[in-house]
Amino acid sequence: METTPAYLGKDTPLPASPEDAALDYVPNPRPGSLYLVRFAAPEFTSLCPVTNQPDFAHLVIDYAPGDAIVESKSLKLFLGSFRNHNGFHEDVTVGIGQRLAQEMKPQWLRIGGYWYPRGGIPIDVFWQTGAPPTDLWLPDQGVAPYRGRG
Repeated sequence: METTPAYLGKDTPLPASPEDAALDYVPNPRPGSLYLVRFAAPEFTSLCPVTNQPDFAHLVIDYAPGDAIVESKSLKLFLGSFRNHNGFHEDVTVGIGQRLAQEMKPQWLRIGGYWYPRGGIPIDVFWQTGAPPTDLWLPDQGVAPYRGRG
């Protein structure tokens, strides 16, 4: 776990790929407390690996911190690095969750990827590390199912 943020307070270009993006973690400011952190990225984009066309999603990342929290600027840059990344919705969503879980080691993490339709079918992808801790308040992710224009 890196404790000196690489990006915070610096003019930072968007990483060329998710593999090139560094995620910064800092010590949990409330160690021993059970609480939920939520990041919402309503304008997430990646590229379809078949057509190379952009895919759009509303991502919601919830986690209960362990010893560290993810620094938000580094997370924003990591998510932005997917703009030129080809990946299926399932791979992108689960891969983001797995990388955060592996590096940050939260008590619990879930990610919801609410993908906008391509070919007329919206695809929603969900992943979590396991059962949430007892007594952790879990609000609904707040993203309505896709209903078209009506």
